[in-house]
Amino acid sequence: MPEIGRYTLHEIETGRFGLDGGAMFGIVPKPLWEQELPADERNRITLAARCLLLEGRDRLILIDNGVGAPLSEKFADIYALDREHSELHRSLEAAGHDAGDVTDVILTHLHFDHCGGTTHRDENGDWQLTFEHADHHVQRKHWEWARTSNPKEQASFRSENLDPLADSGTVEFVDGREEILHGIEALPIYGHTEAQQMVKISDDDDTLVFVADLLPTTHHLRAAWMMAYDVRPMRTIEEKADFLDKAERADWSLFFEHDPDTAVADLQRTEHGVELAHPRSLEQG
Repeated sequence: MPEIGRYTLHEIETGRFGLDGGAMFGIVPKPLWEQELPADERNRITLAARCLLLEGRDRLILIDNGVGAPLSEKFADIYALDREHSELHRSLEAAGHDAGDVTDVILTHLHFDHCGGTTHRDENGDWQLTFEHADHHVQRKHWEWARTSNPKEQASFRSENLDPLADSGTVEFVDGREEILHGIEALPIYGHTEAQQMVKISDDDDTLVFVADLLPTTHHLRAAWMMAYDVRPMRTIEEKADFLDKAERADWSLFFEHDPDTAVADLQRTEHGVELAHPRSLEQG
């Protein structure tokens, strides 16, 4: 497994799900985006819910945790949930751990496809924390935003995920750009939702950035290819251009949460701008 600083890195695949292709690519015409990610008969494209586990000397850190268990059969049907080949707990087990070992959960933001695994139903049907021994790190401004909600995002912020977390006393607030834990830095952005945080893991030689929903797939590098879900689309364009320029100049690698085929890639500068280079799995280095 690859290492950065004191951490060994593991891909944690939590399952596949489907979202409307038009919503995922906004103003981009379907004949263009469907060449990259074909849609099913209900116009859904298949997406990964890929998380990142950092195994350190005395900490086990999970970045995001996927959709979680389906809330209902209707929910599973709408979002085409598929956990047959991968699932959060099975993937943790394959990495040699279970939920009780996790010391820290870093949440890029609180949409259900990123924090749905934070909670689960117990045998009585009550919602409980999945990572009961972990601190949960989230941007303070995003937490406040999510707890007041808004019409555009109200379906993405689920009380089943957030209420038990609020009651648990395990939320550790991150204020802007700061070090969350040793070698792990929050990079807040504001286009997709208020104060989403990308996560930068680095040492003297290497840097990997968990780009979350700034770049949900490798196909979102192009300026106008962005999600209709974004609350500030023009801000997304600006943030994406700034980040890609900085990441390419600094030789950072990117970790993609939702791309169904590619987990990690580098960047290269061409006559067309900053483009993808060396797409691969995390294990391929």
